[in-house]
Amino acid sequence: MVLLRLSKIAMIAALAAFAFIVAYDNIVDYDSNYEFVRHVLSMDTTVPNNTLMGRAITDERIWTIAYAAIIAVEGLTGLLLLAGALALLARLRAPAERFNCAKIWAVAGLTVGFGLWFFGFLVVAGEYFAMWQSQTWNGQEAAFRIIMVMLGVLIFVTLPDRDAV
Repeated sequence: MVLLRLSKIAMIAALAAFAFIVAYDNIVDYDSNYEFVRHVLSMDTTVPNNTLMGRAITDERIWTIAYAAIIAVEGLTGLLLLAGALALLARLRAPAERFNCAKIWAVAGLTVGFGLWFFGFLVVAGEYFAMWQSQTWNGQEAAFRIIMVMLGVLIFVTLPDRDAV
């Protein structure tokens, strides 16, 4: 059904736009989220006398590398999702087998994005660097919302499409 295919394409394209805007914003308004990365990695807003403080990173070069990696992965997510949306759009009326095979780019983009926001923000920042302890620099709720949207779209997109009968 063309409507379901268009729905999948629209959701992937919307997530591509989201990832690109996040990456763009992090470049244009670099200092705002650089501060976020700095505080999370240095663990300077976690519970006082935290026994996990041995994990803290106070090297500015590492903060810069980590932030650059985040921006790069956001951009990669956007590129893969855009490629996925375009590949599916080009096969909108193709046989189901061709349309389903073209989902690979979208699945890759959703997986990379899920990896960034789940592994990067919930596992590494949230747990390893105890971001959950910070009242000020805690991005877990925002990351969780992004993760759930990506996961929902991933489930929907990977449902097999059929040929019209």
